Amino acid sequence: MIGRIGLLMAGLALAACTGAKDLDAPLVPLGNFKLGHNVVVAPKVQTTAAVSREVPKEELTAALQSAIAERFDRYEGTKDYHFGVSIEGYVLAKRGVPVVAAPKSAMIIRLTVWDDARGVKLNEEPEQLTVLETLDGESIVGTGWSQSAETQLLNLSRNTAQAIENYLVKMKAEEGWFEDVPGTASLENGEASPSVIEEKLVTAAE
Repeated sequence: MIGRIGLLMAGLALAACTGAKDLDAPLVPLGNFKLGHNVVVAPKVQTTAAVSREVPKEELTAALQSAIAERFDRYEGTKDYHFGVSIEGYVLAKRGVPVVAAPKSAMIIRLTVWDDARGVKLNEEPEQLTVLETLDGESIVGTGWSQSAETQLLNLSRNTAQAIENYLVKMKAEEGWFEDVPGTASLENGEASPSVIEEKLVTAAE
């Protein structure tokens, strides 16, 4: 986990997205996709108090769950796919001194996608995504100067939801996801209820 927080602080392999700016645009193609269960947990989430505002786990998971629903409830396919998301780490930037050292808000998640009809995971190993706040005229010096923690978390959650969508588009193109391609990793009990997904996420984080 220390290494993951280090990635946040170093700004390595970060994906800067545009949050909610594209939610009114036509949907990106995701085949026959429909979001089923939307499970977000943070059993061992970490942050760095020296540079980050802190928020309760419940607020953190609720914000990301809401942003995921906002983006993916728009899809009206006929096959359910479930998300299991574990928040591993985050930074909600404080005011930085000097300006050039102002930290950027960021989040690390691990994502698993389930195919409901076949009772399988599409990705055998969770996909780790590291997401940075949108870099625009305001956040170029860190949103700690201009935004509340609530606004930072909203925007960062929306960016993370978009990063998930980008990953799904990539996997659809490369692996044929959402197009009736056989899965690769069967669930032990053939089910993907919210409680099963949450249990597996928490167990994996231990």
